[in-house]
Amino acid sequence: MTNTWSSTAAGDSPSHAVRSYRQLAAYNAWANARLYAAAAELGAEACAKPMGAFFGSILGTLNHLVVTDRIWLARLLATGAPQPPLDTLLETDLARLLPLRVAEDARLTAFVAALDAARLVAPLTYANSSGQSFSQSCASALDHVFNHQTHHRGQAHTLLAQLGGRAAAPSLDLIVFQREQPRA
Repeated sequence: MTNTWSSTAAGDSPSHAVRSYRQLAAYNAWANARLYAAAAELGAEACAKPMGAFFGSILGTLNHLVVTDRIWLARLLATGAPQPPLDTLLETDLARLLPLRVAEDARLTAFVAALDAARLVAPLTYANSSGQSFSQSCASALDHVFNHQTHHRGQAHTLLAQLGGRAAAPSLDLIVFQREQPRA
């Protein structure tokens, strides 16, 4: 079975879409850095505490995001890298997971920096972890990658607040990131 779809915001010019993905990649790295700093402040024991979240804990959720970014970058770069289970714990220590996160953010930022309009609309064909084939535009795959990050960062953010109170969970709003950026 092959599913095919395409996406970019209606009316977006290709150059605007490329700029938007570059901003989302920068935002993604910024938000991840803030989330990891807050998690480190909370402490390793709290981050590993099972909280009933989809991936169990803050640490489990953060591992999931590194794993899925590796999977999606392998698809986007057509490297054919293996797809580990989505609940793989690459690291059980937050301090050792952080460099893996930073590396994936750098890889995603580099990928997006090299994008052009043609690549955004080009088809991306891959098999998911269940072996089902899909074909979609690069843009729609990136839409998913950034949305997926936001979704699970939100879960980790909630866990931070549950464990450490509201002050333990920093703002991850896109608008905060945008306000902090130098004006072009």
